[in-house]
Amino acid sequence: MASNATYNFDDRNIRWQSLGDFKHFVFAVLDVDAEKRIVDFIVKFDADQRIFLHRHKAHTNTLVVQGEHRFYEPDGKLKEVRRVGTYTSTPPGEPHSEGGGADGCIVFYSIRPEGNAIFEILDDQQKMIGTLDLPDFVNLFASAKS
Repeated sequence: MASNATYNFDDRNIRWQSLGDFKHFVFAVLDVDAEKRIVDFIVKFDADQRIFLHRHKAHTNTLVVQGEHRFYEPDGKLKEVRRVGTYTSTPPGEPHSEGGGADGCIVFYSIRPEGNAIFEILDDQQKMIGTLDLPDFVNLFASAKS
């Protein structure tokens, strides 16, 4: 018989990292298999905040582990809310920003890039100002282990 009990995710043993000067989230790269082209990481979003505008350039699977995962249109309008336990599998998509709900949010990501491209970082006019690619995640994973 299934239990309806709820649990809080204990993240005290995760080595959270910041990404440069970007605000409102921390992350931990859990594994990178460059040969199979799989990147697994977890993100903790701050409560009631949005991160930078970006576009996913690779197939992305997500699982909301805790809190409420919010998606925003490029103009800042709330587009979608994903609650705890929501699993999605989505192809590369449109520009958006993401963030946590009132209590913040923790989301597990499993990315499957066909090439090296994983994310495009965009300015407010949706022009690309940077990228995060497979070699970047290989380096982030290596630096987290040292």
